[in-house]
Amino acid sequence: MIESLIRKHLRTFQPYKSARSEATFGTILLDANELSVGSPVTWDGIALNRYPDPVANELRERIARQFGLQKESIFLGVGSDEIIDLLLRLFCEPESDRVVILEPTYGVYRVAANFNALRVTSVGLDAGFQIDPGQTSHALRDGAKILFCCSPNNPTGNLLRRDDILKICSDWRGIVVVDEAYVEFAEPASGLADAVKQHPNLVILRTFSKARGLAGIRLGYCIANPLIISYLLAVKSPYNLNAVTLALALHAMNNEAFTDEARASILRERLRLRNQLQHISSVRKVYPSDANFLLVEFEDAGNIYAKLLQRGIIVRRRHEERLSNCLRITIGTPQENTLLLSALGDPE
Repeated sequence: MIESLIRKHLRTFQPYKSARSEATFGTILLDANELSVGSPVTWDGIALNRYPDPVANELRERIARQFGLQKESIFLGVGSDEIIDLLLRLFCEPESDRVVILEPTYGVYRVAANFNALRVTSVGLDAGFQIDPGQTSHALRDGAKILFCCSPNNPTGNLLRRDDILKICSDWRGIVVVDEAYVEFAEPASGLADAVKQHPNLVILRTFSKARGLAGIRLGYCIANPLIISYLLAVKSPYNLNAVTLALALHAMNNEAFTDEARASILRERLRLRNQLQHISSVRKVYPSDANFLLVEFEDAGNIYAKLLQRGIIVRRRHEERLSNCLRITIGTPQENTLLLSALGDPE
């Protein structure tokens, strides 16, 4: 089934083989035209004059163990954004194929689809920001190739129902992409990675940018059927990830204590912020959240945004019709959250 969804010319595509991909052992490296005398800078003992592992085997194996999988089910990209673009280029023919996006959601799905000259069908989430099975099923007919959904959803913050997603995977033959960038902040934080073995058309996106605290290194990954991973490895650029990024990610994975403590702090502050925001007169509604942010509806979001900006506090405005008076507020440190609450409580 998956093979038939791949763009026809890519099924026989012969990828570029970098020098380091052909031989991964040896001590005298004369294959890749690197500067053999070394590098003018160093970092953590890494030989920066040498190309990194083009398929990042060590990190892929480390991530795979976390999920009880083999590395053949893991692909790494420059943030989740690179993976989104590669999935579109792998499965969708420009000018003819169509993707479906459950909205309101992360804007990059639509931007990437437009950039790749694809048709886009938007399906609104229901009143509770959950999947509307009837409308979604209707939109997936007539040749749609990829469905994008985000869980916990950005900007609404809620987990999508697991059963709804898996039913689509079972009933539909296209690719179901579930972006789980914020899933570590949900309770429970398990996500859908365990379902990939049973659903070969399911692709899970994860990132080091949120709970791992490494937005600055731009590293994302996906969990998927090994056939999909093999094609992603074939169509990516030869060395899409640098050696420092790979090493930093491994260091982070060896420091689970930081991630656990950070998550606990965010969950405590999310609860505190939610409870106190509900007592501020300008706030209409604070939406439930399974993420590291809150979606908050105000009487006049534009005025509140400007007021906070004047105090040096930057939040995210929403411009979708359903969210026209909403701001998305990231959970900050306890001190930052106290300053936010104080600013919102100040008289005009």
